[in-house]
Amino acid sequence: MLFKQQALLRQKLFVLGSLAIGSLLYLVARVGSLDRLQPLCPIDGRFGPRSQDEIPLRALQFKRGLLHEFRKGNATKEQIRLHNLVQQLPKAIIIGVRKGGTRALLEMLNLHPAVVKASQEIHFFDNDENYAKGIEWYRKKMPFSYPHQITIEKSPAYFITEEVPERIYKMNSSIKLLIIVREPTTRAISDYTQVLEGKERKNKTYYKFEKLAIDPNTCEVNTKYKAVRTSIYTKHLERWLKYFPIEQFHIVDGDRLITEPLPELQLVEKFLNLPPRISQYNLYFNVTRGFYCLRFNIVFNKCLAGSKGRIHPEVDTSVITKLRKFFHPFNQKFYQITGRTFNWP
Repeated sequence: MLFKQQALLRQKLFVLGSLAIGSLLYLVARVGSLDRLQPLCPIDGRFGPRSQDEIPLRALQFKRGLLHEFRKGNATKEQIRLHNLVQQLPKAIIIGVRKGGTRALLEMLNLHPAVVKASQEIHFFDNDENYAKGIEWYRKKMPFSYPHQITIEKSPAYFITEEVPERIYKMNSSIKLLIIVREPTTRAISDYTQVLEGKERKNKTYYKFEKLAIDPNTCEVNTKYKAVRTSIYTKHLERWLKYFPIEQFHIVDGDRLITEPLPELQLVEKFLNLPPRISQYNLYFNVTRGFYCLRFNIVFNKCLAGSKGRIHPEVDTSVITKLRKFFHPFNQKFYQITGRTFNWP
């Protein structure tokens, strides 16, 4: 009888001991797990930088989903305060050019965890009515971001509007300015194609490109046609250089951004003093669309709108030759000023 009682006692002690050891091992594992997960909690305190060169990229990647919710207008003032969100004036602006690839550039730069984009063109500096509303109105049009991110907006009309350089200079004389250009004749035809499509949607007739680009009285290039004027890049850039040094501009090759985007984006990262984070993983070629699409993570992919990559109408080859000859001296001067040469015919 005594032997059975001792055996039962040893069995109970064994069970209790096993439970105690199991609990201890669970606590050790739990503490280790919490320690590994620690960066997900006090992000601001642990990763908060002292300068732009120390942008908390891991923290920003974690918070990207939260920012998406705030952009949809679902955030309360208390949530905004708790997450330390702000609406910042842009530290960089894509000022042009129209039909050069401004939307593609903005969307691709948004792949970087330290960049936040304004979704819509603000048209603050080129629109007198908007500009009269003041800088705070402009700030309120910016997306919510974290203090160590940089906000970028794009409004390609800025590049060709005379008042804009001085207005931007008054806001921030050290702002970084991005210009994306394509071969001038191709850009002009693309400009025409977009307008033509708009006319066709409204069942309106429109002149052929040749009739607009060439003055019928002189048979010379019609510099009064806006699509032609916009492609004279050096004329517009010279106006900007009255206010900003050339070092504050970065020229992006819009033709190369279509065929080989990563090297162009890496140059922009360097210009903006951002640590390199955009990689080939973020860009994949969509055979159906014929363009590169964007991969933010394993779940979220994005392609540009279907309006991108419109098929251009056939243009008389003699008109194309005349336009290219016309643009050539302006292109040479543009190369000289910017220090970047393109293989434009």
